[in-house]
Amino acid sequence: MDSGNSLAHSCGAADQRFLERATLDVTALAVWAQDYRSGDLAPREVAQEAFDAAQRVTHVKPNDPSLRQAQHYLDGMFTEYGKAVVLSAKGRDAGDRMFRAYSLANYAHDVLAKAQPALQRQGCDVAPLL
Repeated sequence: MDSGNSLAHSCGAADQRFLERATLDVTALAVWAQDYRSGDLAPREVAQEAFDAAQRVTHVKPNDPSLRQAQHYLDGMFTEYGKAVVLSAKGRDAGDRMFRAYSLANYAHDVLAKAQPALQRQGCDVAPLL
């Protein structure tokens, strides 16, 4: 890897740990959202899980620039989703927050999809996040 090239991809231990953490939390979000919609999980629990996921996803510091960018978007996605659930539980309009959450998820997807071939060559599989 050319350390002078800020766009060079890497797949070190921190990058792999980030991918594992992000995959777990993104997968869990789908379950939390389903449980919330079905009434099996209270809004405050779902919101707290989303806020906790935002903290966890930023805990590991990936070295790869695309993973760092995706991390930023995922942090925002979890945070906005949690805020949307809080607003909805209070009977307020959560549309803008939910729109932001989905937009941030799409941005993360786009970054990861673009970086996928290079990251795969380095040994990092981002497919579970796509």
